[in-house]
Amino acid sequence: MKKVLTSAVTAIILTTSSAFAAVNSQTGCGLGSQIIKDDSSAVLLALQATTNGTSGNQTFGISSGTSGCKKTKLVMNDKAEEFVASNMDQLSKEIAMGQGEAVETLAELLEVQDKAEFIASLQKNYTKIYTSSNSSMADVLDNVSQL
Repeated sequence: MKKVLTSAVTAIILTTSSAFAAVNSQTGCGLGSQIIKDDSSAVLLALQATTNGTSGNQTFGISSGTSGCKKTKLVMNDKAEEFVASNMDQLSKEIAMGQGEAVETLAELLEVQDKAEFIASLQKNYTKIYTSSNSSMADVLDNVSQL
């Protein structure tokens, strides 16, 4: 029974992988969506989702921009977290002013392409970034990533 099931899955993968080129919008990106490109039936969608879930590479694809996933605008990293945690007061002041060394450094750590636009967006959305006087580093970075 196991051989029959394995053969059936392999046959589906081989026949569908070359027939279509687009990633399915229902199951998202990942290995399953890359191998099984046909989304014409519930069985194939289930196989895509199962492969995406069991292979565990969808998260990697989202953060790296591989496996048919789009790279996110901002990817948080340990250096950015440490920097923001150590410079909360200075960052708050410079984001409010729309300029400064700390906010420039944050843009570099987050690998932002257009720093001027990024900094202007931070200044414009200051109240969305610092939602209270007790905002934490995680709050600030989460709010920055949603801009």
